[in-house]
Amino acid sequence: MSQPAKVAALRVHQEHPFNAGPPLDRLCQAFFTPQALFYVRNHGDVPQLAPAEYALTVSGLVRTSLHLSLAELRERFQPRTIAATLVCAGNRRDELAQIAPIPDELAWGAEAIGNAVWEGVALAEVLAAAGIQPEARHVAFTGLDHIEKLGQRFGFGGSIALDAPSLQDVLLAYAMNGEPLSPNHGFPLRAVVPGQVGARSVKWLANINVQAEPSDNFYQTHAYKLFPPEVTGATVEWSRGQMLQEAPLATAICEPADGAWVQGEHALVRGYAYAGGRGIARVEVSCDGREPWSEAALAAEQGPWTWRLWKARLPLQVDTRHIVARAWDDAGNGQPEDLATVWNFKGYANSAWHRVAIRRR
Repeated sequence: MSQPAKVAALRVHQEHPFNAGPPLDRLCQAFFTPQALFYVRNHGDVPQLAPAEYALTVSGLVRTSLHLSLAELRERFQPRTIAATLVCAGNRRDELAQIAPIPDELAWGAEAIGNAVWEGVALAEVLAAAGIQPEARHVAFTGLDHIEKLGQRFGFGGSIALDAPSLQDVLLAYAMNGEPLSPNHGFPLRAVVPGQVGARSVKWLANINVQAEPSDNFYQTHAYKLFPPEVTGATVEWSRGQMLQEAPLATAICEPADGAWVQGEHALVRGYAYAGGRGIARVEVSCDGREPWSEAALAAEQGPWTWRLWKARLPLQVDTRHIVARAWDDAGNGQPEDLATVWNFKGYANSAWHRVAIRRR
């Protein structure tokens, strides 16, 4: 299977498999992220599929197994749209790597996030058509990509609980922002699981399996797990890790860029904030994390599963070296100040205050 063409607007982290993200200043220019600027996270080669050859299987703890072509899926179920932000569990990993090395993981900055309008059919309606058996507790997704790990070859996979808060809003999506999915974003069909880390929104869907236990796919049982700071790759016991599900509260400064020259007595600061299924209550920015903090203006909320863009005009102090941002969600949760408290050897779920260095003219 060949790689799709690179997207010129993206900064490439890895060629094979292809992984890339947008410049931060362009990411925050619009509430909805164009496909060409949406981050790409792949674990294997991108399947090259013809719509006429595609079929989705729904199996497991159901009364009736389903085998649906893309045309049948669209004819049988009503189309739905949902605005939702997807964020990679490794977003802002590069900051954690400054605390201690994080080997064998992509050094994502704050760009592994995007917001789009997704169109597809509701997972809940497809499951209702199949009929869920009483003992079912989880829905497992498996993709058509091919990955080789630990001597095995398999598709990327993961699962969500049937009692997840977002279940009724989970889509089997075939379009984003009014355009068909590109191969990099899951053509012809992908899961979109609002509020959870991007790993649960499996691309190139091959199978949906309803089951009693979470997915046993490598990427759920092994790769996408969270451990406390004292655990290392040498001491890890994989069975003790926390399976990543809900996206953490996080904010990031998109402008000015890290290391940018800033002149004048004020800086225009722009960024995003996201808290999974919780709303953003407040964002504040500061010079070097010191008092006083300036409250940012939040753009209008446009749905329960989307980010909030924000901006602030920050008075600079003579000795300012960093601009710092922090956020609170509508449940009253804030962010930890210190990166070291959220460091983990996989570099996941960085929810600490965000800092960018500036240079003064």
